[in-house]
Amino acid sequence: MLLSILAIIFGFVLLVWSADKFVESASATAFHAGMPPLLIGMVIVGFGTSAPEMVVSAMAAMEGSPALALGNALGSNVVNISLVLGLAAMIAPLSVQSKIVKKELPLLLIISIVLGAMLWNSTLSQVEAWLLLGGFFCFVFWSIYRGMKGDARDLEPEAIDEIKSNTMSTKTAIIWLVVSLLILMGSSRLLVWGSVDIAHALGVSDLIIGLTVVALGTSLPELAATIIAAKKGEHDIALGNIIGSNMFNILAVIGIAGVIKPVENIGGEIFWRDWMTMLVVTIVLFAAAIGFKGKNGRITRWEGAILLLFYIGYNTYLISSVIQA
Repeated sequence: MLLSILAIIFGFVLLVWSADKFVESASATAFHAGMPPLLIGMVIVGFGTSAPEMVVSAMAAMEGSPALALGNALGSNVVNISLVLGLAAMIAPLSVQSKIVKKELPLLLIISIVLGAMLWNSTLSQVEAWLLLGGFFCFVFWSIYRGMKGDARDLEPEAIDEIKSNTMSTKTAIIWLVVSLLILMGSSRLLVWGSVDIAHALGVSDLIIGLTVVALGTSLPELAATIIAAKKGEHDIALGNIIGSNMFNILAVIGIAGVIKPVENIGGEIFWRDWMTMLVVTIVLFAAAIGFKGKNGRITRWEGAILLLFYIGYNTYLISSVIQA
C-alpha cells in the first residue's frame, strides 16, 4: 500500500512537471520549424493543458481499466469548473466577454449533452469513441481556421509573447520534447498503477478512483494556471483554459480511451451521478456567465462559492458511498 501511495505522489509530481516541459519544448520546436505563433498558442498550448488527462486515460485503457479513464475525464471536468473556477472567482470575480458566452460555452454544453446521450446505456462503444475523436479533430481544424482568419481568442497574445520569448534552441527543444514525452508516459503509467492497486486493495472501483484522486491530480496544471491568471486579472485566460480543457477532455481524452478499449456495463451511476454532476456545474457556469438582473457576464465570489460547494458536496457523496459499501 505504501509503495502505491508513493507511486501516486511521485507520478503526480512528474506528470505536472513533464506536461509543462512538454508544452514548452513543443512550442519552441514548432516555432523554430516556422509554425505561426498564433496557431501554436491555439493548438499546442491548448493540447498541453489536457496532456496529463490524455496520457493517463490512454495508459489506463491499455492497462485494462477504461472506467478509470472515463472517471478521470468526467471528474476532471467537474474539478475544473467547480473547484478551479470556484476558487479563482473567490480570489477575484471573473469578467466574461460576450463571445465566450456566444461561442465557447454553448459548444461545451452541446458536447456535454452528446456525451450524455452516449453514456445513457452505461457503455461507450468504439464507434461512439471514434465519433468523439472525430469531433476533436474538427474542433482543432476549426481553431486553426479561426486563427488563419484572424478570429483569435483573447488568451493568444499572452501565449504568443511567451512563445517568442522562449530562448530554447532547436536542438535543445527537440531533446526536451522527446525526454518530457517519455517522462509524461512513464509518470502516467506509475500513477495509473498506484491508483488501480489502491482501488483494488480498498475494494473501491476504478471509476471512483478516477473521479476523485486521479481527476484532481491531472487537473493541477489547470488549477495553477487559472488561479495565477485570475490574480493577474487575465480573466479570459482563466475561463478560456477551463472551457478548452473540458472540451478536450470529453472529445479527446474519452475518445482516445474508448478507441483503445470500449467501456462496457459500468453501472447507471456514471450517467445519473457523474455525467449529471458535470452537466449541472456546466449549466451553472453558463448561467453565471450570461448574467441576470442587470449583471452582465461576471462570475462573482458568491457564485464561485456555489461552484466550490458543488465540488465539496459531490466528493463527499463519493467518499460516503465508498465508506458505506
